[in-house]
Amino acid sequence: MMDRQGIINKAVSALNAGGVIIYPTDTIWGLGCDATNPQAIEKLCLVKRRNPQKSMLILCADFVQVREYVSCFNEAVVSYVESQPRPTTVVYPKARNLPANLVAADGSIGVRVPQSDFCLQLLGKIGKPIVSTSANFSGDVPPVLFADINKQLLETVDYVVPSDCNDSRSACSSQVVKMEQDGSFTLIR
Repeated sequence: MMDRQGIINKAVSALNAGGVIIYPTDTIWGLGCDATNPQAIEKLCLVKRRNPQKSMLILCADFVQVREYVSCFNEAVVSYVESQPRPTTVVYPKARNLPANLVAADGSIGVRVPQSDFCLQLLGKIGKPIVSTSANFSGDVPPVLFADINKQLLETVDYVVPSDCNDSRSACSSQVVKMEQDGSFTLIR
């Protein structure tokens, strides 16, 4: 059995090569790729059988990194997210430094700083954000457990993080809030 650092190194190698991985997030199992690589994002959409027009979110290592990818950062976001009882994705109105095929049609981007040691170690090692979308074919039920992931999907990706790396404290999708121009938040889900 490979140690955690070896697993993270393999996942980062796959991501840096433009690959798609299946990995545990702080919510449910995710499909991910390098959020700065437009070809990897296209590949992820093909693997997931997802309409490329549908928006996806990114995971960032911390709020310092978030600032690199959004134009309208408000310090109130940090305390708001930290006060929430469950993982929270914030939709920022203006993305920057991200490929056009990742940013929503209105220019927004959903971003989450995960509450998972594994995700934070992975993000720290790669040094850039990772796309995060549920590890299922578009239209199928998102997998809560590793055993729920479609076997065909497991065979389609470039790397699958072993199930025992899951240190999530949650087994549901994140809460999603939109940050308004005035700094207030609107609950989306």
